[in-house]
Amino acid sequence: MFGSRKVPTETPRDVHDAMTRGEVILIDVREPNEYAVERIHGALLFPLSTFDPASLPDEFGKQVVLQCGSGKRSEMAYNKAVAAGVKVRGHMGGGIMAWKAAGLPVIVTDPSSGVIRDRN
Repeated sequence: MFGSRKVPTETPRDVHDAMTRGEVILIDVREPNEYAVERIHGALLFPLSTFDPASLPDEFGKQVVLQCGSGKRSEMAYNKAVAAGVKVRGHMGGGIMAWKAAGLPVIVTDPSSGVIRDRN
């Protein structure tokens, strides 16, 4: 049962610091349109709608942390991975909304011009 297991939750600052140290790979499980509008530097897109835990990257020495918009979909993806026997470190609580609230940088696409820029 997916909802019964406790999902290891990390703060945006913890994830940011672990990414900076090269310890984790951040996997964004939002949909492509959400990712195109706004995303975290270095996050890889694996949409929940087509999520296959077996296809998650397996880089030596790096663990997978999942992320979405608010934390709900990343918990679902975590449970899918565990059910498939794929090891995942955890998920980022609060998703990209919490990341931005913590003042961490994101990449945004200006919808009027298509220009991609960094935003803190």
